[in-house]
Amino acid sequence: MSSFRSPDLLERRNNAATVKKVMLEKFRAARQEPAFEQQRLKRIAVNEARAFRTAEREAAKKVREVELAAQATRAAELAAQARREAEKAEALANAQAAERDAALAAEQKAGRDARYAARKTAKKVRRRGY
Repeated sequence: MSSFRSPDLLERRNNAATVKKVMLEKFRAARQEPAFEQQRLKRIAVNEARAFRTAEREAAKKVREVELAAQATRAAELAAQARREAEKAEALANAQAAERDAALAAEQKAGRDARYAARKTAKKVRRRGY
């Protein structure tokens, strides 16, 4: 039976160097293949398409924001106009109510004055007897 022989440091270092060289050559050979270049070009095209779509989305988003801002200003203008019209209608209603109240007060005063005058006349008639 043969005894186990452990490799010394120099052997291990040489083996590691050759393994590294083999792996590096394998990687370089893979990079030289046309399929690898096609994949790289395909990735570049996909990234460019993605960037283009992102730019389109951003442009559409800005257009939507501008449209929303325009709609908001139109809505604010319409709300302000409706508020002004409501204030005018309220002022007109208040003026009409005040006019009705004044007319009612004048009518009531005329009625009171007429009753007072009638009482006064009746009192004079009673005193004089005719």
